[in-house]
Amino acid sequence: MRTADITRNTNETRVRAAINLDGTGQRTLHSGVPFLDHMLDQIARHGLIDLDIHCDGDTHIDDHHSVEDIGITLGQAFAQALGDKKGVRRYGHAYVPLDESLSRVVIDFSGRPGLFYNVPFTQARIGQFDVELAREFFQGFANHAFATIHIDNLKGENSHHQCETVFKAFGRAVRMAIETDERNADVVPSTKGVL
Repeated sequence: MRTADITRNTNETRVRAAINLDGTGQRTLHSGVPFLDHMLDQIARHGLIDLDIHCDGDTHIDDHHSVEDIGITLGQAFAQALGDKKGVRRYGHAYVPLDESLSRVVIDFSGRPGLFYNVPFTQARIGQFDVELAREFFQGFANHAFATIHIDNLKGENSHHQCETVFKAFGRAVRMAIETDERNADVVPSTKGVL
């Protein structure tokens, strides 16, 4: 089983992220940021990844530190659970629509972190959630999962729909990338032999 349980404590947040990459989408989510819980739920459901995430953060200031640090901790958990990445597909991609919105996410667990993010939100907030924080989540994840991620919202008018399609597509793309490739089960998918 490809699992990890990571704790990250700072002066701003205390985060625990436990994952099972070979799960069924079970989830226990207490980020302290209700909209982020809704988005993490999309990752678990569409990625078929078991997630147990708890964060005690300084949300009395704002949600920034919690959202970013959850992305960091989840990225660290992925890096640990994937190990040497032997036998994984490595690459994943997905297009996901929700009514008028359409997003595409392409991911490469390459060992080289990079986020290329183009999501022109039509509103600055979704309820109490600052849409700028979605980028912070993915930046933290990319940096600490050592993944290259391209995220594009191709169409959209409703910011909730835009954000939800991004997180659903991310879950689907991750699911594809971390699946075991039976034809390459004992091989690291790189000409270098290491990722």
